Amino acid sequence: MANTLSAKKRNRQNVAARARNRRRRERVKQAIRSFDEAIKQHDTEGASRHLKDVYKQLDQVAAKGMIHKKAADRRKARLAGMLSRAGK
Repeated sequence: MANTLSAKKRNRQNVAARARNRRRRERVKQAIRSFDEAIKQHDTEGASRHLKDVYKQLDQVAAKGMIHKKAADRRKARLAGMLSRAGK
């Protein structure tokens, strides 16, 4: 249990940041799930629309520092590869 005022404030900030990060992480997961679902149903047009949303979500979490920019780029490249393989 925090004793000082600054430690109590820091705890409040951590709770708020954790909630924000959970929402962001869940949005990324949901975007990837919808992309995967479109790929499984062989809907390449829908998958390309979902891929744009995944790109946006990954770029946002990378900009906020939740994941490294190169990690986001790597995930985007792998998803784009999945789409190109599905289109063949």
